[in-house]
Amino acid sequence: MVLDLTQKIVGFPRHLSQHTGGFVITKGPLDTVVPIENASMEGRTVIEWDKDDLNTLGILKVDVLALGMLTCIRKAFELIDRHHSRKLTLANIPQGDQQTYDMLCLGDSVGVFQVESRAQMSMLPRLKPRTYYDLVVEVAIVRPGPIQGDMVHPFLRRRNGKEKVCYPKKELEDVLRKTMGVPLFQEQAMKIAIVAANFSPNEADDLRRAMATFRHNGKLPLYRERFISGMIQNGYEVVFAERCFKQIEGFGDYGFPESHAASFALLVYVSAWLKCHYPAAFSAAILNSQPMGFYKPAQLVRDAREHGVEVREADVNNSNWDCTCLLYTSPSPRDGLL
Repeated sequence: MVLDLTQKIVGFPRHLSQHTGGFVITKGPLDTVVPIENASMEGRTVIEWDKDDLNTLGILKVDVLALGMLTCIRKAFELIDRHHSRKLTLANIPQGDQQTYDMLCLGDSVGVFQVESRAQMSMLPRLKPRTYYDLVVEVAIVRPGPIQGDMVHPFLRRRNGKEKVCYPKKELEDVLRKTMGVPLFQEQAMKIAIVAANFSPNEADDLRRAMATFRHNGKLPLYRERFISGMIQNGYEVVFAERCFKQIEGFGDYGFPESHAASFALLVYVSAWLKCHYPAAFSAAILNSQPMGFYKPAQLVRDAREHGVEVREADVNNSNWDCTCLLYTSPSPRDGLL
């Protein structure tokens, strides 16, 4: 009886968890549509249905998440305005700065948004980003999806001219041209399903939902036969179709949408530009935005010193509450004091 009951509850939720920034919006009062209960934190409530229930019923759910790097960039802009009388925004940062890209190509990215992990530092000198779209790829490629889907090495070989870029058919060239024939983004997987495997747009969206998860949810393999048979019907070889689906399966562990990677790449470039040209202000800002990132304050201070920033100890008589920059004695921002 115990074994029988166990089999019946396999796959049931084991516990309730609250989404950090999930908001549910309904036309009328929420409590007339979904059951609501008190959360563990005082003054907070959660609904008793999960995201799949909401999707089935057509109820709007949005995720509102915060990025500590946005706070860091804002504080860096304030310091630069105060000490250099230069008003910077995300929109007016100089684009295509070669010094910034030179720094990134060396893997010199401690504190830089999204590319400061050891894996990213290892990838930067191999990918050698020189343009904004290179950063889009950089953000997306060091993920379990592309790695497990065997997308990383083919892309690098093609980018470095060691492997020829080829497309089995014209429709796939239109989908994969920007990434040298290698699918790196969720949108590309959906388009492949539509143009090469005869998926309808609704079926492709269901495929996206199966991919769009931080953990394997068991639904993606259900599309395997449908996907491979569709590609074979359109004249693709079985081996190629299976390889395409293997790459898509990689997204089941974690793959990036291109739009997401493009938004992140902007913050990669801006934070890298600040680190390159205003290391004192950037270091002060990131210390004032803790906790965030991979590194402890002591490691950030050491990196600042290695980039020519003089870092002084706290002074009980003169220091502010936050880290700040002293007036520069030279036109070069690299001579700043933190």
